[in-house]
Amino acid sequence: MATAVMTPRKTKVQSDRIFFPLMCLLILVTVWLGFSKTYYAAGMVTAHLPAPIIHVHAAAMTLWLLTLTVQTSLVSVRRVKLHMVTGLWGFALAASMIPIGTLAAINALRRDMSPPGSGLTPLTFFVVPVTALLAFALLAGWSYAVRRKPDQHKRLILLATVPLLDAAVGRFPETLGIASTPMSQLLILCMFPAALIAYDLISRRRIQRVTWMGTLVLLVIWLTRIPLAQTAPWQALAKLVHG
Repeated sequence: MATAVMTPRKTKVQSDRIFFPLMCLLILVTVWLGFSKTYYAAGMVTAHLPAPIIHVHAAAMTLWLLTLTVQTSLVSVRRVKLHMVTGLWGFALAASMIPIGTLAAINALRRDMSPPGSGLTPLTFFVVPVTALLAFALLAGWSYAVRRKPDQHKRLILLATVPLLDAAVGRFPETLGIASTPMSQLLILCMFPAALIAYDLISRRRIQRVTWMGTLVLLVIWLTRIPLAQTAPWQALAKLVHG
């Protein structure tokens, strides 16, 4: 009887040790495809980036991705105590990424940066990195609050990383030579929470509460940010930041 009770839980844990590392690998591949030519294959520290803050931002983002991969791997190999210790570093890094990312976004705005083909003015496009940081902060903070609940914690930290992939996906036309539109980029980003939803349904027979709530947060932000950025108050704020 005891075996019959424990087997489903054991199966779920075992499948988690496969699914979440695979998702981390997919995230790493996505970032590599987006920034291989301009950053990673260009020597990283020797890459010709437009400003020092962009170098700092790129380094912080890379450290986050490496930390996420290491942390996920530690759980997969059952080094949970070490995972908890190094997790303090991870959340300190996450906290630092907010001001670093904000400064990088402001720098891009003041350089009148807007991706070719996006159809967005620099003032409007400014909403994209700002809301990506907002989504990351909300979901990473929530993940920290439930760090003692592994099932919730790992789903939220995965979802928190998804909005950070916006910039990498936005560079696919340059690095992969494929046509891209804002809608196609959004669909690529949606594949990550969709994969998590599918995994929940297959492994748990239901969608975890944090999965659908975290996904809802992302969808609301993604679907409302451009209309928001086209309003007079946002344009005025962006002009003020632009200087």
